[in-house]
Amino acid sequence: MNSPVLQNLELIGQGKVRDIYSVDNDHLLIVTTDRMSAFDVVLPNPIPGKGEVLTELSEFWFSKTAAIVDNHLTDDLNLVDLLDSADQLDYFQKRSMIVKRLNPLPIEAVVRGYLIGSGWKDYQATGAVCGIELQQGLEMASQLPEPIYTPATKAEFGEHDENISYEETINLIGEELSSKVRDTAIEIYNFGVNHAKERGIIIADTKFEFGLDNDGNLFLIDEVLTPDSSRFWSIEEYKVGISPPSFDKQYLRDYLETLDWDKTAPGPELPEDVIANTTEKYRSAYRTITQGEG
Repeated sequence: MNSPVLQNLELIGQGKVRDIYSVDNDHLLIVTTDRMSAFDVVLPNPIPGKGEVLTELSEFWFSKTAAIVDNHLTDDLNLVDLLDSADQLDYFQKRSMIVKRLNPLPIEAVVRGYLIGSGWKDYQATGAVCGIELQQGLEMASQLPEPIYTPATKAEFGEHDENISYEETINLIGEELSSKVRDTAIEIYNFGVNHAKERGIIIADTKFEFGLDNDGNLFLIDEVLTPDSSRFWSIEEYKVGISPPSFDKQYLRDYLETLDWDKTAPGPELPEDVIANTTEKYRSAYRTITQGEG
């Protein structure tokens, strides 16, 4: 399960999926591993090739959305110059991003276009999603009249993200920045929805992360519209009233829900067929979304 570790760079952060290295005062190296987390627990089995899919798909979306908002990618440095040896290039090349060193905002910008997951549970209990009132009589997987913005706090490693109100984001980062993050997140989501729809995929919901430079400029960071951060459904198989088949880690979550597991560490060992199916779902999402692109 262990991923290669670079010895000549300082490892300054290790999340559930990503390793973050300090390059210099202005740059970081983010390495997306094949680690898989579910319910905020890192599972014992990696998903082969997952890190490459997340990195390459994020880079695809960063390029596509650059006209909407700046992002943290930079071509100031060459990856090969940062590695301990050229032999490591094969592993790191497709799963690494050299990025600007920014100040991450303490929130996740969640956008929901469909009623599913925790949003569906909230709606069943309260008639609202994260305090946003919705019309009565909606079913599971119903498309919302328009996307809604439901921010969350960013949890520390091993902790759970928590939904917060828009008003709470204002307390955290101020009214002007809260408004800009909300509007930008919805614009990126709508762009992604339109792109994916032409290729037979529904993006049901997603989450983004943003950061600021020292001048207060906003940047899109982390990952964008990937199977780890989004729900992807097949338009052909979409149906209201059920949880539609997906191209993301919901397949794995659904499997884990069948187990006698309390969703705390350590996570259960995954069968080979579940690992293989998860790998194929991730790769299928990448192939479908990027088809017809250079």
